[in-house]
Amino acid sequence: MNVKQLKADVIEFAQQIGIDKIRFASADTFETLKERLIENRKLGYESGFEEPDLEKRTNPKLLLPKAKSIIAIALAYPSKMKNAPRSVKGERRGIFCRASWGKDYHHVLREKLDQLEEFLQSQHEDVRTKSMVDTGELSDRAVAERAGIGWSGKNCMIITPEFGSYVYLAEMITNIPFEPDERIEDQCGSCNKCIEACPTGALVNPGQLNSQRCISFQTQTKGFLPDEFRTKIGNRIYGCDTCQMVCPKNKGVDFHLHPEMEPDPEIAKPLLKPLLTISNREFKEKFGHIAGSWRGKKPIQRNAIIALAHFKETGALPELISLMHQDPRPVIRGTAAWAIGKIGEADMLEELEKALSREEDDEAKAEIQKGIQLLTETAMTK
Repeated sequence: MNVKQLKADVIEFAQQIGIDKIRFASADTFETLKERLIENRKLGYESGFEEPDLEKRTNPKLLLPKAKSIIAIALAYPSKMKNAPRSVKGERRGIFCRASWGKDYHHVLREKLDQLEEFLQSQHEDVRTKSMVDTGELSDRAVAERAGIGWSGKNCMIITPEFGSYVYLAEMITNIPFEPDERIEDQCGSCNKCIEACPTGALVNPGQLNSQRCISFQTQTKGFLPDEFRTKIGNRIYGCDTCQMVCPKNKGVDFHLHPEMEPDPEIAKPLLKPLLTISNREFKEKFGHIAGSWRGKKPIQRNAIIALAHFKETGALPELISLMHQDPRPVIRGTAAWAIGKIGEADMLEELEKALSREEDDEAKAEIQKGIQLLTETAMTK
């Protein structure tokens, strides 16, 4: 087998099937990453969504015996939405982060990796592969950094010279000894804009993220959102793009190379009020094809309630009152009660007190009491 020629053929095939960037890395253990992951675990910085086995996260040979190299790929996604609808009083809108625009990227990249696997198998019968996108054991970013897809920015994102950080990443471990490509030199320099702009201080150090404080993580949790994050979330209903939006390397970067990644404005920036009463079936039909639906409708609805409170949208009060009194889920009842207090209409006090007298869940009760306190404080300042 002529490995050098096969590498050239793989690169050519990747370009034919719409892979925007492909690079190759060794399958050696990620020792530096392992040290960082151990430290993050000790500090409590993990999100809990990661592969818990640190050996599997850092040793490709545990995932594919006789692993010799890793193929890293990247696909660029849009950073700007065409014909984005405005969020106005009475028709307030939430926003999904850019990584959840268009078709779920897990499926898009998986299709590309499947095509790459088929091509490799057609070229060499003894080839063995293991592919993964985001939810696999390896760190997509660590692989991409080693392969030279881009460098690891201070915001923990892979930043490419061509597409900025607006890229989806995936990788394939192989038993073929492809020659590794060179890494790209870090180009962040003295810039700290992402660290300074992070709404919650989740970027504790350059390249170190406390996932528990990251708004993107918080929007995906299912319980009550901690108080300190409610004023930071704004109208985000899934994910956060702040650290990408302020990055100078992303200035003017906007690629529309894949039709399946184009956002439907009514899905990527949906009206908030209809989300409050959407059924499971309607949610799946409308949002089921995007990455931001993976946790189901409950976190999205909770975030939509907080966004309406952010806008002080009085027109949503009837829906919020209904949720507070009738929704079977304590998180939704309680968050609705807090939002009613935050919106600050004095005549809502009676509704909150009525809900408090009926509520049996302790956490929801505490939220209703917060709502009452907010209304009282508002009344005192008027």
